[in-house]
Formats: sequence, structure tokens, C-alpha cells
Amino acid sequence: MSDLEPLSKPLLRGGRGAVPGRPTHELLPPRTTSLGGDTVVRRLLPNLGRRMVGAWCFVDHYGPDDIADEPGMWVPPHPHTGLQTVSWLHDGEVLHRDSLGSLQTVRPRELGLMTAGRAISHAEQSPREHAPLLHGAQLWVALPGPHRAVAPAFEHHPDLPVVSSRGGLRATVILGETDGVRSPGTTYSPLLGLDVALTEGADVRLPVEPDFEYAVLTMSGTTRVDGVPLDPGAMLYLGSGRRELPLSATSDAGLLLLGGEPFAEEIVMWWNFVGRTHQDIEEARTAWMSGDRFGVVEGFDGEPLPAPVLPATPLKARGRAR
Repeated sequence: MSDLEPLSKPLLRGGRGAVPGRPTHELLPPRTTSLGGDTVVRRLLPNLGRRMVGAWCFVDHYGPDDIADEPGMWVPPHPHTGLQTVSWLHDGEVLHRDSLGSLQTVRPRELGLMTAGRAISHAEQSPREHAPLLHGAQLWVALPGPHRAVAPAFEHHPDLPVVSSRGGLRATVILGETDGVRSPGTTYSPLLGLDVALTEGADVRLPVEPDFEYAVLTMSGTTRVDGVPLDPGAMLYLGSGRRELPLSATSDAGLLLLGGEPFAEEIVMWWNFVGRTHQDIEEARTAWMSGDRFGVVEGFDGEPLPAPVLPATPLKARGRAR
């Protein structure tokens, strides 16, 4: 999925300096933006005060949207470098195409994982015949330095491992490992992505890694996370230093738990590229606009997205919070 805003701003983040070594509560307010077609998203990362959670560097939450009589999602071909994209649905389906020749429909609680590495381009849209509701999240993971130029790849995992408890919790392991259960999705840094379903009246404590920092995105229902009430679309940054996370729900609810070892490197993210220097970003933009390096997405009925104009001042990698 792309950042479709025509005036892309440099997003300078990373490093461990702004990661609290203790539990905390930071409510991250969303910013609403149009993604293409009929899809409006709530952008939760990057945020004014919090730009990363582990290697997770971008989070969009969209829906539930009634698209029964609408075309739904329509994101033209666009490039990526230096990151992985994670497509995650609770309702509906998204058709993924990329420059490797991949053509895959991703459905609820199936993992669509694209590793951009040195360069890839892709497009996403709702299939012509689609479900009436569209609800999901699009997430990006920054690749650490030794792996940011790996060969591009796409993975589709329709059957992911699940952990459950008698307290009314059922969790799908999107990426990483929890409770001895590991996702088949490829990762390049210590992280966790967990889709948690809570039944009405659930009151549980979820084991977590004290060395990871975490954030929770509420997808549906009304929850309390570490005692903090959250409505759908809310994201709470939790810091680190916990061994368990209290979760409760007054109705059936769903949330995403995102966590990871604090990302040690400072990175620059501009438009759909993750790099370390202004030159990295400039070279990627030039390659995309000249038709070099990113390949061609076949079969999409529409033109590729042009890259925005680079800012006048050089991009510099800095810390992860303002």
C-alpha cells in the first residue's frame, strides 16, 4: 500500500534514544487521509510524538467500510525499498499484484507479506466481485541495514498459528513468535505482530517480552488495555519493561498487538522508500521515475503513481520521536 499524499514530507526516525525503558501510556491520535478509490484511512504511525514501535514504522487502519455498491480499494502501481509490507484484513479481500508477477487475493486473517528489499513495485485493489465490507490494516516493517537490499519477495500464508486461553482470548500470530508459537512469515529483526480476539467479558493477562516495546491498535469493540479504555481506531503506545499485558473487553473485540526490539538504526522514510541518507532516497526516486530497477506491474488497469518532488533541504536521519 502506498502513501498517496502529493506532498510527501521526510519522516526521520529510529534509534533507541526515545524508547522508554519502562511501561508507559501514550495515546496516538490518528490522522485521516484518502488512500484511493473509496478508502479513507486513519494513519497511526508515523505519529507526531512516536514514529516507530520496534521495526514497525507505518500503520494505517481502514474501515469497516460499506463498499457493496462501490469499487472499494484502488491503489495504482507504486514502488518500495528497504521495508516489508503486511496486509491484514478483518473483512473483505484485497487483490495484490507486483513486479515479480505475483497475483494473489488476500482474505481475512491471511498474511500477505511483501519484502521490498532493494526494489519492488505493486498495486492493490478490491476484486471486481467483492464482499460488502472492507476492514483492515496496512503495516510496514523497516529492514535493518544488513538486509535492506535483499532480493524482493512475496509470501502468502493462508493458515497462521493460533494461541488461545480459557479467559476468552484467541490470538493469531501474524509475524514473530509468542508462547512458543511462530508465524511462518519471514522476519529480519526481533518483532511481534499478533491479532487478538477477545470475547465479551474477557479479562486476561497476555505474556510479553520485557525487552520489546509495544503498541496496541483496537480494530473493533471496546477494550481496556493495561486499564486504559480504547475505542475502535485508537492506538496506545505502551513502552517496554512489561512481562504481561492486562486485556479486557466489555463486548466481543479485536485488536492488533505490535511489538519488537527497539530499532537501533536511525532511518529516513520518504514517500514509499526507507533509507539511511538523502542519497538513498534520491536514487530510489530517480530509478522509479526513469523506469529503472522496480520492474513493471502487469495487468493493472491504470497508470503508475508518479513520485512527489523531493524537499529542497537534504533529508537527514534523526531520532524516533520529536
